[in-house]
Amino acid sequence: QVQLVESGGDSVQAGGSLRLSCAASGYTYRRTCMGWFRQAPGKEREGVAHINAGGVSTYYADSVKGRFTISQDNAKNTVYLQMNSLKPEDTAMYYCAARLGSPCGGLWSAGNFGAWGQGTQVTVSS
Repeated sequence: QVQLVESGGDSVQAGGSLRLSCAASGYTYRRTCMGWFRQAPGKEREGVAHINAGGVSTYYADSVKGRFTISQDNAKNTVYLQMNSLKPEDTAMYYCAARLGSPCGGLWSAGNFGAWGQGTQVTVSS
């Protein structure tokens, strides 16, 4: 059974940085798309960044390009989201997700992912 555990969420001021981590276990698929999503109160869950196993291909939402970086450490089965130049509009619950057996083909919607973590809260104050 796939398990995803996020950590690293916090409250920061605008312009600050955070690094989120997602520790994955319970699967051995090489062809996997890992994604970070976020959901603010009253809004739909949106894709932030995706990465293919091996880290060759990455995809970002336009709103975070140039500020966020997704990466992975295969030895640790961990995916990271480095968030710089944070803005109040980045405030949301951030979720890690996995799509097993299929690489990312772009920034996909949440319905394409079958495994989810419990989320970690990011709050950015102005």
